[in-house]
Amino acid sequence: MAEIKTDIAIARAAAKKPIREIAAKLGIAEEDIVPYGHDKAKISAPFIKSLQDRPDGKLILVTAINPTPAGEGKTTTTVGLGDGLNRIGKRAAICIREASLGPNFGMKGGAAGGGYAQIVPMEDMNLHFTGDFHAITTAHNLLSAMIDNHIYWGNALEIDTRRVTWRRVMDMNDRALRGIVASLGGVANGYPRETGFDITVASEVMAILCLAKDLADLEKRLGAIIVGYRRDKSAVYARDLKADGAMAVLLKDAMQPNLVQTLENNPAFVHGGPFANIAHGCNSVVATTTALKLADYVVTEAGFGADLGAEKFFDIKCRKAGLKPAATVIVATVRALKMNGGVAKDALGTEDVEAVTRGCANLGRHIENIRQFGVPATVAINHFVTDTDAEIEAIKAYVAELGEEAIVCRHWADGSAGIEELAHRVVALADSGASQFAPLYPDKMSLFDKIETVVKRIYRGAEATADKSVRDQLAAWEEAGYGDLPVCMAKTQYSFSTDPTLRGAPDGHTVHVREVRLSAGAGFVVAICGEIMTMPGLPSKPAAETIRLNADGEVEGLF
Repeated sequence: MAEIKTDIAIARAAAKKPIREIAAKLGIAEEDIVPYGHDKAKISAPFIKSLQDRPDGKLILVTAINPTPAGEGKTTTTVGLGDGLNRIGKRAAICIREASLGPNFGMKGGAAGGGYAQIVPMEDMNLHFTGDFHAITTAHNLLSAMIDNHIYWGNALEIDTRRVTWRRVMDMNDRALRGIVASLGGVANGYPRETGFDITVASEVMAILCLAKDLADLEKRLGAIIVGYRRDKSAVYARDLKADGAMAVLLKDAMQPNLVQTLENNPAFVHGGPFANIAHGCNSVVATTTALKLADYVVTEAGFGADLGAEKFFDIKCRKAGLKPAATVIVATVRALKMNGGVAKDALGTEDVEAVTRGCANLGRHIENIRQFGVPATVAINHFVTDTDAEIEAIKAYVAELGEEAIVCRHWADGSAGIEELAHRVVALADSGASQFAPLYPDKMSLFDKIETVVKRIYRGAEATADKSVRDQLAAWEEAGYGDLPVCMAKTQYSFSTDPTLRGAPDGHTVHVREVRLSAGAGFVVAICGEIMTMPGLPSKPAAETIRLNADGEVEGLF
């Protein structure tokens, strides 16, 4: 067997074109990009504004079944499909999220795709890129500093230090920072209080940047962030601290979408990156809407399985931005279906047709769920070298019984040549006009009923439960005018339930909401279910142990 190159080796060997040539493919003039070196650029805000009267292309969502810990190649399929559409003569662009340093140095790796379906420059994209995440981290922590500073200098807003809800963030997995005591060390350092850190991709500032339509909207949303409450439980906003203007200044450049390229020199927008099991898990609205003005087909992804990523894409992003997806691709792998069929992680490389068949119930549930949103779907089997013909045929037969088609995709090994069949199928679906997209629930439904609707219709649970304090909090937010907001479910990505070990297609379970958080600036209510962490930890053997510079000063070990 020929040597299998690592993702980073393939990316380093890429024949990249100057970014101005990639921009020209979409009709973007050189003066309308802001270059970051030779192979990255931001799209200028005035140019984006000039596109508003153009018609939109067709939006394609790539989602997936419940994954294994390593992921199922959803980003790889998104990139491959974008290349495949260009290969068959379509004007297509890709929109994905930026990579978080947390999973990069943890267990999941980067977010640039894989094999011969990658976005480059891979090292830059998976590390500091154009500095967007650093800007978001800094803007978030500026607000944190201004809260404690205001309290120190007399607390004119009468913030109850026991009810400060705004935490700090950093873009790293660090469990030691989940709960801390700040302002220790005496009078000069302020008033000690309990607080903590979340990962940057869980920050409301990240969600705001990804949902804001322009700089004015960004500043308005930043001002609407609730930082805490007074003793009478009235809210204190970021605008009360006069922090919104400075935060917007820090985010001015970060609001501009980043343009890069695939290995096959096709345009890719990479912008924003909220976590999908904590936040809403989609790239920025600005990047998506800009791409839709410049391309006939735009391929985007939503995080993790369709129960999290696709649901939030439809119910939060599409609802808020007025997007109407034309088709959906559900990515499945033999190994994830085996895991959902009860096979242990270390045995996924061994043929087990029966386990694949059992695991197909998970795929079937996701297909049914996508249908509830009125968007036509097809299944992409992301091919691995360990897959056997019998296992592939079992998936195809199962999907055919549901009236859909499962297409084997070999883009990881063969690039666009390995995904042509899916590209033709997606074009047929998108051009058919069959999409009758509608969100799962109306704006006017109560907040708890929205939560229970997702639990019953998407997770197939018997009920949603919550303590009286949680229900009272939701009722108070409704009274304050936040009842029309969508809900953002924070739960494990490994199961339809809140138990990560409950695989397949469980039903009849109870989903307990242990905490709710109001993201007033972003415009959604977060319902935290199960043991979900807003600050992940590193695994016992983090990827960071094998990431280093080689003798030539090149990065090695990223994946």
